[in-house]
Amino acid sequence: QVQLVESGGGLVQAGGSLRLSCAASRSIYSNNFMGWYRQAPGKQRELVAMISSYGITNYADSVKGRFTISRDNAQNKVYLQMNSLKPEDTAVYNCYYLPYGQSKYWGQGTQVTVSS
Repeated sequence: QVQLVESGGGLVQAGGSLRLSCAASRSIYSNNFMGWYRQAPGKQRELVAMISSYGITNYADSVKGRFTISRDNAQNKVYLQMNSLKPEDTAVYNCYYLPYGQSKYWGQGTQVTVSS
C-alpha cells in the first residue's frame, strides 16, 4: 500500500504562484504515472497534469503554459508548479499514483484558493 501526502496549497492572489508537492510513503514501481486532478465546487473532477516515470507529460488545455509538472523518482515525489494563477484555478487538488496494471492511489487533497 502506498500513501500519498500533498502539501503546498493555500491562498494566493490572481497572478501569483504556488508549488504543490506530493510524496509517496515508500518506493514506487519503476513503470508508473503520477499526476494531479482538481475539483472545484459544483464542477466535475478534471485532470490537470500527468507525468510518466520516463518524464512524458500531459496537461489540461486550461493550464498549458502556466503549470509545470515534474517528479523526483529518487525521492518518490511529484510537483506541480503553478504560475499566473487565476480565480478559476480555485479547487481541491489531489495527486495520484498509478502503477502499471494497477489501480490509482490518491492523496488526501490540498486546497488552492485564488482571489481576484
